[in-house]
Amino acid sequence: MNPADPDPKVALRFYLQSARDALLWKLEGLSEYDARRPMTPTGTNILGLVKHVASVELGYLGDTFGRPSGESLPWTGEDAEANADMWATPEESREDVVSLYRRAWAHADATIDALPLDTVGRVPWWPDGRDEVTLHHAVTRVVADTQRHAGHADILRELIDGAVGMNETNTSVPSDDPRWWEGYRERLEKAAREAEDRYRA
Repeated sequence: MNPADPDPKVALRFYLQSARDALLWKLEGLSEYDARRPMTPTGTNILGLVKHVASVELGYLGDTFGRPSGESLPWTGEDAEANADMWATPEESREDVVSLYRRAWAHADATIDALPLDTVGRVPWWPDGRDEVTLHHAVTRVVADTQRHAGHADILRELIDGAVGMNETNTSVPSDDPRWWEGYRERLEKAAREAEDRYRA
């Protein structure tokens, strides 16, 4: 896919797939514990992010356009506990979650391929009267959500084992020398403290 293609679907699919690939790459090589462990006070974890974005794709790029996937998503039901889509239970294997995500990709991509971007759908969980959305809007929303969570995964993975990078072929970082990063971090720390002193009210 070439993001410079004049067909807007091509660009949307390119950036969506880039985010999908980056998010799954952040799982590679992690133990079951590290893939699931809560890394923030609100419990953010990498496998939970994958489970969440799979659910988002199936909702916005499936149900919204009258194209239900047939997938069972009990964590999105009305009686589900809060945040049930943001973590994987011990019974939900990593393979289960990743496989669900890949099926969500296929289902979402089929919707994008099948419908014009100006097709209007209805988001089932939005309020009546404000629930209409075009496919273009829905895809853009999913791209933004997936990219946001891929960024979360970047930070979580760095906190877990120090691994960094945007994707397998483009790390997007200026150095792989730990000493360079130590000096860089010290410089930022010094600048932050100086700014605190300078601008303290």
